[in-house]
Amino acid sequence: MATAVKPASPDPNQPDLFSREGPKPVYTAPVWSVPPSQKPPPASPYVSPPETAVPVKTRPLVAPPSDQPPRRQLLVGEFILEYELRRSTRRSIGFMIDDDGLRVTAPKRVSIAEVDEAIRTKQHWILSKLKERRERRAARLQKPPVEWIDGAQLPYLGADITLRLLVGGRNRSIYNPNTRELWITLMPGAGENLLKERVKTWYQQQAKELFGQRLDLYAGRLGVQYHSFGLSSAGTRWGSCTADRKIRLNWKLIHFSLPLIDYVVAHELSHILEMNHSQQFWDTVGLIYPEYEDAKNLLRKRSQELPVLFP
Repeated sequence: MATAVKPASPDPNQPDLFSREGPKPVYTAPVWSVPPSQKPPPASPYVSPPETAVPVKTRPLVAPPSDQPPRRQLLVGEFILEYELRRSTRRSIGFMIDDDGLRVTAPKRVSIAEVDEAIRTKQHWILSKLKERRERRAARLQKPPVEWIDGAQLPYLGADITLRLLVGGRNRSIYNPNTRELWITLMPGAGENLLKERVKTWYQQQAKELFGQRLDLYAGRLGVQYHSFGLSSAGTRWGSCTADRKIRLNWKLIHFSLPLIDYVVAHELSHILEMNHSQQFWDTVGLIYPEYEDAKNLLRKRSQELPVLFP
C-alpha cells in the first residue's frame, strides 16, 4: 500500500528508508542495455518478462457502431470549420476547444442556422483557440517521453523529483521531501506499465490531499461553500464547477507550482458566485487571487513545457 506524505513542509522525522531492511538492487539501465560481458540482474522493476506469441485466428474486420455525435462543416471566412454538435438542456450555446477540435453544445430548441450564426459571431475567438491548441499539441508531441528508469526526473509542485527504483517483497511508494526522491519498490518481474500506474497513483494521492487543503483555504477567503470535490483526468480542462457547487480539479495540476494550483482553485470557487466568464467573474477571482492574469498565462506556458509522462 502506498504511503503518502503531505506535500507541504519537509518532515524532519522522516524515517530512514533502509532502517528496517537492507538495500535492494537498484538498476540504472534497462536490461537490454547491459553489456554482454556483464551478468544481467535477476529481475528488473520496469522490464516485463518475455512473452510467448500465441497465434490468433483472424476474422473479418467490422467497424464498430459509432455513438459519437456527427461532425458538421461550416465555411467561416476562408476556412472550412468542422465541429461536433451536441444537444442539451442548457439555455445558451456553449463552445469548447480541445485536441479533437471544436465542440458546440446547444439547446434542443435552437436551429442549425442559429448555431452556425453563433459560430460565425465567435469565429475570431474560435480560430485563434484552435490555432493555439494545435501549436500546443505539436510542441508536446515533439518532446521525448520520460524514460522510466532509476534516476528519472519527474515534475512535482513546480520542480523535479528523482525516481528511485527498488526490488522488494511488496509494492511500496515512499517520498522523501528532504532529498526530493520518490522511492518505488516493486516485486521482481514487475513491468513498466505497473511502475507508471504506481507513480500515477502516488501523484493522485498527493493531489487529492493538497487540493482539498487549498479549496478549504480559498473557500473561506471568498465566503463560499462547495458541495463536493473530486479529481479529473481531463485532457484539456484544469478544473470545472457545476451549478450545484461540485468541483473537479485535474490531478495533473500537481506537476505545477503551488501558485498555479491556487489560481485554478480560486477560478473554480469563483464560479459558485458567477457561472460565466464575465468581467464580474474575473473581478470575483481577483478578490482572492489578484495575480490571476499572470497565473493564467504562466499555466498555459508551463503546460506546454511538461514532459510526456503518460501518453
